[in-house]
Amino acid sequence: MLTISQLAAYAGVTTRAVRHYHNVGLLPEPERDASGYRRYGATAVVSLIKIRTLANAGVPLSQIAQLLRADPVAFADAVKRIDDQLRDEVERLEASRKQIAQLAAGDSLVVPPEVTCYLERLREIGASERIVQGERDGWILVVARWPDLIREWMPDKLAQLEDPRLVRLYRVLSEIFENDEGDDDPRLVEAVDILADLLEQADAAGEKQPGAETHDDLPFDLLDALAVESDPRMERMQQLMRERGWAGWARLERLTEPPG
Repeated sequence: MLTISQLAAYAGVTTRAVRHYHNVGLLPEPERDASGYRRYGATAVVSLIKIRTLANAGVPLSQIAQLLRADPVAFADAVKRIDDQLRDEVERLEASRKQIAQLAAGDSLVVPPEVTCYLERLREIGASERIVQGERDGWILVVARWPDLIREWMPDKLAQLEDPRLVRLYRVLSEIFENDEGDDDPRLVEAVDILADLLEQADAAGEKQPGAETHDDLPFDLLDALAVESDPRMERMQQLMRERGWAGWARLERLTEPPG
């Protein structure tokens, strides 16, 4: 007859595990002998080894008792069900691992490859990381609303970055938001002048901004709110744009009446 320590050592588990199996009803708890100690026989050793083997194989403790009582056919069916559950869990964990691995890639975790390329291009033309992060957050909102339109829009967005005026705009915005000179920063005026010039040209050419054809205002409202939340000076820039005849920010539209 074995003590609990001898039983645990023989089966390759800890005494704490043995006590836990007693508590959850997996391993019957023997009566104490005259000395007050529990004594375990060969049957307990066999049962404990079975429990350890099933637990190490990933079988939940809640299902081990059923397996121990099952006949060969029922045992095989139960193992098959557990194996299916474990396979599903492995697939879920593999998907999680892929997402975690993407964290090292930064932008690609939350936006598709087309947007990632666009953000990299912004970095190449000299946009600050704060500007790039702001663009990324904006694209997160856009992708969530129109995931199937991103591939259609991105070639034009990338082509626009070949315009020296837009490159200059991103660099000026980077300078503005990397410093804190307030609403009196003269670069605010330079930025809106560049933007207004670009809009005038696009309007004259009949070009439409991405998303204009969707007639969906909510994403643009969220993008405008995101811009102001990221830096209060955006309100001043929007005011300056209104003075130049344009309203909004994410989707700038020509005012039908001169600003008063």
